[in-house]
Amino acid sequence: MGQTKTPIGALWALLASLTFSVNDMLIKFLSDGYALHQIVFTRSLTGVLLLMIVIVPLTGGYGALRTQKLGLHLIRALFVVAANLFFYMALADLPLAIVVAIFFIAPFLITIFSVIFLGETVGKWRWLAVVVGLIGVLLIVRPGTEAFTLTTILPALAALCYAAFHILTRKIGQTETLISLTFYVPLVFLAVTTVIGLTLGQGGFAGGGHPSVEFLLRAWQWPSWADLSIMVFIGVGVTVGGAAISQAYRVAEAALVAPFEYTGLIYATAFGYLLFAEWPDSYEWAGMSLVLISGLVTVWRERVNARPRVAPPNSPR
Repeated sequence: MGQTKTPIGALWALLASLTFSVNDMLIKFLSDGYALHQIVFTRSLTGVLLLMIVIVPLTGGYGALRTQKLGLHLIRALFVVAANLFFYMALADLPLAIVVAIFFIAPFLITIFSVIFLGETVGKWRWLAVVVGLIGVLLIVRPGTEAFTLTTILPALAALCYAAFHILTRKIGQTETLISLTFYVPLVFLAVTTVIGLTLGQGGFAGGGHPSVEFLLRAWQWPSWADLSIMVFIGVGVTVGGAAISQAYRVAEAALVAPFEYTGLIYATAFGYLLFAEWPDSYEWAGMSLVLISGLVTVWRERVNARPRVAPPNSPR
């Protein structure tokens, strides 16, 4: 895929990052009053309706949903469902910026997985960026200290599932349509949250007291019209963001798109401070800075590699 595709992939990733950051903030806002599966069910229902009524008819019709890789679509969707549930459970207990920062081992995992599973080429500078970024995450998590809690494992698990999701996106994205990549994700979300709601929605397992567990096990309740509007808005946002990030990974190499998702850390810090009075400590600032620097190094090296050469290698993505 030509180098001219790289900026397009970056723009799609930036749009997705902003959209997902707003959604994260809104879900954290709702996390102390509603069940996680209720919020995700509402947003997924909104997303499916939006896709079926508006987006699918405008982007090739229902025939574009046909696929001979349904199994891979469903596995891919299950990975992102798991990533979301782990991530949002962490939001109920940890500051927004910290959850996002820990989650940003995902781009590093994507870089590693893209080499192992997709055969993509990653140079020494990008490997160095991966190492620096992981050091940054360790500064934030600080295993073995009082700052470390079991809840910090949740965004790490989310990152692992998210990386697997995007590697599958890259694997099938060259033959599948954008609308098919987008459609099956909210559909599986809807199915999974329906099952969770039917089994846990009465709140019979709630009452343990831990914010993350309570968020998952809390009973369903009818939301106020204002909160219902927020849930619907989240559904619209996640549909737009899902389409944008799928497109980013379709038109550009996985190891190059990933750094542009780091902007979510900036949004999370701002939202956390302005809306939840959360402010990182010095270790967390240092760790987040290393994560951002690692992303900038990766972008810089890609710009260097994009310069004309006498005998250029195969163009990335």
